[in-house]
Amino acid sequence: MTSAASFNSLIQQTITRHWNQDALTDYQGITLQFHDVARKIEKLHILFENSGVKKGDKIAICGRNSSHWAVTFLATLTYGAVAVPILHEFNAEQIHNIVNHSEAKLLFVGDFVAKEIDPEQMPHLEGIINLPDFSLMTSRSETLDYAREHLNMLFGSKYPMAFRAGDVSYHQDDSEELALINYTSGTTGFSKGVMLPYRAIWGNTDFCMRRLGSHVKEGDNMLSILPMAHMYGMAIEFLFGFCNGCHLFFLTRLPSPAIIAQAFADVKPAIIISVPLIIEKIIRKKVFPVIQSNRMKLLLNTPVVSKKVKQKICEQVKAAFGNQAYEVIVGGAPLSKEVEQFLLSIDFPITVGYGTTECAPLISYCDHKDFISSSCGTPVDGMEVRILSEDSQNIPGEIVTKGLHMLLGYYKNEEATRTAIDKEGWYHTGDLATMSEDGHIFIRGRIKNMLLGPNGQNIYPEEIEDKLNSMAMVSESIVVQRDGKLVALVYPDNDDVVNFSREDLEAVMEQNRQELNGILPAYSRLAAIELHDEEFQKTPKKSIKRYLYQNI
Repeated sequence: MTSAASFNSLIQQTITRHWNQDALTDYQGITLQFHDVARKIEKLHILFENSGVKKGDKIAICGRNSSHWAVTFLATLTYGAVAVPILHEFNAEQIHNIVNHSEAKLLFVGDFVAKEIDPEQMPHLEGIINLPDFSLMTSRSETLDYAREHLNMLFGSKYPMAFRAGDVSYHQDDSEELALINYTSGTTGFSKGVMLPYRAIWGNTDFCMRRLGSHVKEGDNMLSILPMAHMYGMAIEFLFGFCNGCHLFFLTRLPSPAIIAQAFADVKPAIIISVPLIIEKIIRKKVFPVIQSNRMKLLLNTPVVSKKVKQKICEQVKAAFGNQAYEVIVGGAPLSKEVEQFLLSIDFPITVGYGTTECAPLISYCDHKDFISSSCGTPVDGMEVRILSEDSQNIPGEIVTKGLHMLLGYYKNEEATRTAIDKEGWYHTGDLATMSEDGHIFIRGRIKNMLLGPNGQNIYPEEIEDKLNSMAMVSESIVVQRDGKLVALVYPDNDDVVNFSREDLEAVMEQNRQELNGILPAYSRLAAIELHDEEFQKTPKKSIKRYLYQNI
């Protein structure tokens, strides 16, 4: 448990306490110890100060996860500036719009992003700085030119007798002070700038340190897979890991399944933070083909040997994740019920959390030992949660929440702020759920996704999709409504379809449709399944961008 009273004091305390320990590593690349991080932060502070950056100015960061991304983010907040993390998956136009809308003064970019953007489309920027070496890509300020060119001299003049732990002194943040603006990348297609105060960042980090810190020790390894520009990856993988004194590894490249599998084996992370897609691919590709053989099915159905077989399978699944993880925390999207039930059946330490960008992100979580199937935990410390339903245990209603982690509002968007936060201070998530008597939350779907049946019945497409995704040759699906009828668009599994004709695939999908309709209520049955030739476009947390497919 941390004794730090604010976020920046926590960062300062962490760095000085672990001064000579490994902190950040670019996977198969450089390693920075905590004193290296402090030195780089101080140099960026000198660059900011001598180029005219004031406290409260916006500094945007856009690039793949890396040690220098982490350093830049920490330097921004500990200086008292406002960070604007931008997902590197955004296209150039989106990046330009966010930089302009946020009124960013500086933009830090990775190699890939640097090739895509056009500085002329961001006329108010004073400079663009390359993340790999902090060199200037673009400068419109003589003071910035001078500060960068003479940075080592300025640093040496300030610390002529060397830079030591006692020299670390950071901006004293106020709990309600704006720390960062995070632009959402939701499934509706409209990006909003979520204003998050220091209390929200501190609250999430402090909760993780208290709840996970007893299982993840100082010096343990953690692997950063999720984009740090997304609050889930930032808060749980990056900020918790760093403030807990862990050694963080950044993939720095596109996280393909092969790279992730090798990284798990090399890094052996003490805890795994993931979106469902990564977990499901590992289980479906590596585990299911083994356990679905006739011999294995026979062993699993033999009571005398079933328990030992499940223990062996669990050991193999743990080995696929590096064999050191206390638990795997899944969030960002629903976990397939088929995969969840399998992992629970072998006593694998899986749990599911829930949150939103607007809560930086945590709303609910529970330890895997307390996890209940199909739930996403119980409300976290400092957050109240209600279900707007006359019978919240049985009838889904909207999740509303308020507390320590909540946003201040949406940047330059008072209408969106009034829509999301009611007069009593409750944030309306737009998610539908029920809640058990002991506080476990069960997500049913999004209000915007809910469809109406022929007689006004509520249809939750996510529930249909979950069942369909576990059927033959289905990789992923989305259910849409056309002329009052439900149609599923299916992207087939590439590994299964290579030896099948289009006609064969359509026949398999028709069989899937009939089997699925046999277990669905009459009002939510599918009229057709249509093949989709390309993988569905997704947000960085791997949710399908539904708005792109509503009219297909």
